[in-house]
Amino acid sequence: MQQYGLYSSFVGCFVYCLLGTSKDITLGPTAIMSLLVSSYAHHDPVYAVLLAFLCGCIQLAMGILHLGFLVDFISYPVIKGFTSSAALTIGFGQVKNILGLHDIPRQFFLEVYYTFYNIGDSRVGDLVLGLLCLSLLVLLKMMKGQLPEKSDRLPLLNRVCYTIVSFTTTARNAVVVVAASLVAYCFESQDRHVFTLTGKTARGLPPFQLPAFSDTASNGTVCFTQIVQNIGAGLAVVPLVGFLESIAIAKAFASQNNYRIDPNQELIAIGSTNILGSFVSSYPVTGSFGRTAVNSQTGVCSPAGGIATGAIVLLSLAFLTPLFFYVPKAALAAVIICAVSTVFDFRIVATLWRVKKLDLLPFLASFLGCFWEIQYGILAGIVLSGIIMLFNIARPETKISDCGTVVVQLQSGLNFPAVEHVRDLLYKQALEASPPRSVILDCLHVSSIDYTTVNGLQELILTFQQQNACLLLCNLRPEILAILTSAQIEGLRHFDSTETALHYLPAADDNHPLDLDECEKPLLGRRF
Repeated sequence: MQQYGLYSSFVGCFVYCLLGTSKDITLGPTAIMSLLVSSYAHHDPVYAVLLAFLCGCIQLAMGILHLGFLVDFISYPVIKGFTSSAALTIGFGQVKNILGLHDIPRQFFLEVYYTFYNIGDSRVGDLVLGLLCLSLLVLLKMMKGQLPEKSDRLPLLNRVCYTIVSFTTTARNAVVVVAASLVAYCFESQDRHVFTLTGKTARGLPPFQLPAFSDTASNGTVCFTQIVQNIGAGLAVVPLVGFLESIAIAKAFASQNNYRIDPNQELIAIGSTNILGSFVSSYPVTGSFGRTAVNSQTGVCSPAGGIATGAIVLLSLAFLTPLFFYVPKAALAAVIICAVSTVFDFRIVATLWRVKKLDLLPFLASFLGCFWEIQYGILAGIVLSGIIMLFNIARPETKISDCGTVVVQLQSGLNFPAVEHVRDLLYKQALEASPPRSVILDCLHVSSIDYTTVNGLQELILTFQQQNACLLLCNLRPEILAILTSAQIEGLRHFDSTETALHYLPAADDNHPLDLDECEKPLLGRRF
C-alpha cells in the first residue's frame, strides 16, 4: 500500500504551478488527510482513489461557484480543536510502530487500550531504533533553531561546514530515514530480523486510467452507489478539511511573505489536482505544512518550484522503490510523531480562557468529538460556534438612558431573532411603568433589518399608542429609513438625532434634564 502515498505526491506539484496562487504551498498527502481517507475509505485503495475523484469534483465545483467564503464560517477554535485532536490521534497511532506491536485496532480509544495492554510484547529493536530516531530528530530541530545567519565573510571551510549542517537539519526527516534504512539493511544482510520493515513496494509509475467506479468484494461486486453510501459523510468532510488545511497553510505563508491568495482559485487548483490524481491512483491531497515550510525556507519564488519536487518523486517511483523495502516502520513513526507534534497547540486553552472563555466550548466540542469520529467533532464545533453567534444576534447589547424619557440605544444590528428581546426590554423599561413612559429607540448602529423586524416595530408603535405613550425612532440610516417608509407603518415618527426627539416629546417636562451625558446608566445586556 505504500506506493499510494508516492502516487499522491507528484500530480499536485505539476498542477498547482499552473493553477495555484501561493508561491510556497506544496500539495500532497498529509497525516491528517491520510487519517481521514483511511477512515472513510475503509483501507480499500479503490475507495480511496474514487474518493479523490469525487472530492476533486466537489472542490472544483465549489471554486467555480465562488464558494470559498464558506470556510469563514468555521471558527478558529474549531480549527484548533480539530488539528490538536488529529495531532494526538496520529501521534499516538504511531506508538505501536515504535514499540513494534501488531494487530492494534485503529479506533482511538481501543488503540490506547490495546497498546498499553500489549506493551509487554514490544520488540526491543524497534523500540531502541524508534527512540534513537526521535532523539536525533529533536536534536537536529534544535540545532536548526540555533544556527546563526550565514555570512559570506567566513572562510571557505566554515561555509562548507555551515552548508552541510544547514542541509542536514533542514532535511532531517530524510537523513534519519536513510540512516535507519542503512542500519536495517546491515542487519538484514546478516539475516538478523531485528526491525519491522516497510516491506515490498510496487515498482514503476502508476498507469494512467480512469478510477474504478465499482469494487470487487468476497461476496460479489460493489456498485458505485453502494461505494458512495459506504463513504458517507466523507464526501463532505474530506473536501472541506482538505480545503481548510490547504487554505490555512497558504494564508499563513502569504502573510509571512507579503502576498495574497485567492480562496476560490485555490479550490480550483486543489480540485483539479485531486481529479487528475485519481487517474494515477492517488488518494485525496491537500497543502502540506512541512513541505511548504521547506519550500519557503529554500527561497522559492513561484509555484514552479514544485516541478522539481514532482520530478524527484517520479524518478523515485521509477528506480528507487526496491530500496524502500528496508525502511524501518519505527523510523517512519518517529518522523510522523515529530511532524504532528508541532500541530498540537497546548497554549490555545490558556489563550481562549484569557481572551474569551465562551470560545472554549466549540474548541472542546471539536477537540473531544474528533476522538470519537472526526466528522462529528467538526460538526459539533461548528454548531456550537453558530449557536454562540446566533445568540449574540438574538440578544443585542443595549444602552439605556433615562432623561425623563427612556432612550434605548441598540449597539448592534436588529434582525428577526432579536425582535422579541427588544420587545420585552421596552415593555419592562416603559410600558410596565405607572404611568407608561415614552421611548426613543436610537438606531445609530443598526445597519440591517428584515420584514419580521418591521412587523415587530409596527406592533410596538401601536401598543405604545394604546398606552398613551410614544415610540420614536432616531438616527436611522437612509437604507433603513427607506425600508420603514416603504412599509407604510402607521404612527411612525423618526428624527435625525436623539436631542431632536427629546424636544419633540411633550412628556419631557422641565423637571428632567436633557443632557444625555448626565443621565446615562450602565449598559444593560450581555457581554461575552
